[in-house]
Amino acid sequence: MSVLQRVAKPKTRRGKRVLLKKEPQVIEGPKRAIFFKGRKSSDKLRSLLKDFYDFKKPDGVNLSRKNDITIFENVKPVEDFCRKHDAALFMMGSHSKKRPDNLVVGRMFNDTLLDMVELYVESYQGLKEFATSKITLGIKPCLLFNGALWEQSPDLQQLKSMFIDFFHREYVENVRLQGIEHTISFNATPDGKILVRSYKVLLKKSGMRTPRVELEEIGPRVDFSLRRTKLADEDLMKEACKKPKELKVTKKKNISTDKLGTTHGRIHLGKQDVMKLQTRKMKGLKKTSAERKAEKTKLKKVFAVNNEINQVVSPF
Repeated sequence: MSVLQRVAKPKTRRGKRVLLKKEPQVIEGPKRAIFFKGRKSSDKLRSLLKDFYDFKKPDGVNLSRKNDITIFENVKPVEDFCRKHDAALFMMGSHSKKRPDNLVVGRMFNDTLLDMVELYVESYQGLKEFATSKITLGIKPCLLFNGALWEQSPDLQQLKSMFIDFFHREYVENVRLQGIEHTISFNATPDGKILVRSYKVLLKKSGMRTPRVELEEIGPRVDFSLRRTKLADEDLMKEACKKPKELKVTKKKNISTDKLGTTHGRIHLGKQDVMKLQTRKMKGLKKTSAERKAEKTKLKKVFAVNNEINQVVSPF
């Protein structure tokens, strides 16, 4: 429903701008995320949530209170939190005897749950344990997904999409080399573990135009294993991934683009007469006077034959 069709219309220009900002946009900005704790949480989970919140700033909200929520049984409180803080992503940490060190990552669509994945935090080293310089606030990270399981397992495919949504910021067309400052690596091992590593990109002198690139681990270092998942239905996921008409590219005939972004075009030409093509003029290729005379006499004979045929066909 648009702003003009609302029952309670905005009374001020500022209120109208706020409502228009909340409307669906053609190009969406970075998604907001909320970080909160369950009924009980461990020190490991609190520190992990704080580290991910630092990476998500300023597009995140960290809630300090504990919440009596069992998210896989009742998701309504989480939907209310996301609606209140205008967040499309959430991360919840909980700790219990049955499921210790539990982390739930999920997404919303139209203020309702789209999908969520439950992870077990096996080992963790925080940002504070790495005595190195940190990254700039609000920097756009470079995400690396290593391992064939990211494309083979449906659960890991959904988790990969969540991580991309979680760390994605504003859309940019070009990136300069100095702008790549932070790299997050996600490794899916054959034994079912998910290893998360965070690095700072250092550009050192190499004696050439291109610098030497080095990676310095800044934390956090986390090892996950998959527990429960709640994936979206095909119809709901199709509706959530629907693109507006303005972003749909109209396919042009005989024009294609490869994986590297290079545009290729195909041109269709008419039938060419090879004998009439202009070649390089050389003295050795010039016709002699005898050849020119023979060609003229040949043409005269052809014209004479054509005239006789025309007289026979149309005598009047």
